[in-house]
Amino acid sequence: MEENILKQNKLDEGEIQRIKEIEQQEVDDDKLLKEKPKDNKQKINTHLFALRVTANREDQVMTFVASNVVRKKVAIYSVIRPHAMRGYIFLEAESRSDAEQGAYGVPYARGILPNEINYSEIEHMLEQAKKDVDIRKNDIAEIISGPFKREKCKISRVDKAKEEVVVELLEAAVPIPITLKMDAVKVIRRDSED
Repeated sequence: MEENILKQNKLDEGEIQRIKEIEQQEVDDDKLLKEKPKDNKQKINTHLFALRVTANREDQVMTFVASNVVRKKVAIYSVIRPHAMRGYIFLEAESRSDAEQGAYGVPYARGILPNEINYSEIEHMLEQAKKDVDIRKNDIAEIISGPFKREKCKISRVDKAKEEVVVELLEAAVPIPITLKMDAVKVIRRDSED
């Protein structure tokens, strides 16, 4: 029937063939669209950009950038603050303009560095293997940071969920419980009465 209609419109054989090819292509395209998997997880190509910030203001800048991302709906996927590097935070974004939009108007932000950062350059700062610290009640430890640095203490309570320990100083006249982070103490010896 289509051929009759096409012939009535005085189309030659070449034009009829091209129209059939176009129709077939449309049918094939429709089949491909229907066969696509339903999950919309596409691989997103992201880039790392370094944002220069005022030293010791990295946490504040991260908070401001995160609020900009939510408010402006900018394509920034992560904000990274390596502890080993002061004065810089890293933004993982789709494009440089997205990173600049996320940092625009942020106090203490000094600007995006001109070159893109390779992941291999900051990888050693990001992957810290968390080792399981074996601290038990009644262990004798030394405080390695804070105002009581180099003081010997006895562990009176361990909270692994919060990563905190409660200690009592050994040289103190009155035992006062002090709450410290687990990484602020180093076990010197174990108490043998376990």
